[in-house]
Amino acid sequence: DAHKLQGKLLLMVGELDNNVDPASTLQVVDALIKADKDFELLDMPGMGHGVARTPYGARRLLDFFTKAFLEKP
Repeated sequence: DAHKLQGKLLLMVGELDNNVDPASTLQVVDALIKADKDFELLDMPGMGHGVARTPYGARRLLDFFTKAFLEKP
C-alpha cells in the first residue's frame, strides 16, 4: 500500500532494534522506492528501539516536523 501514502514521511530505525526488525523497515523503504515516494530515513548504528528518545533522534525528529510543517515552501 506504499503507493497510497501522501505527505511527508520520516522513518527512524536503530540497527540493533529487537522490537521492530530493521529488515522490516528496509522492506518498507523498498516499497516506497518502487512506488516512487519521497521519504527520509534515519538509520542509527548501534542503537536499539526508541531512537527518537535519544538526543540526536529527538533533534532530528523536531527538525523534520519543523521543516515539513512550519517552514513555508
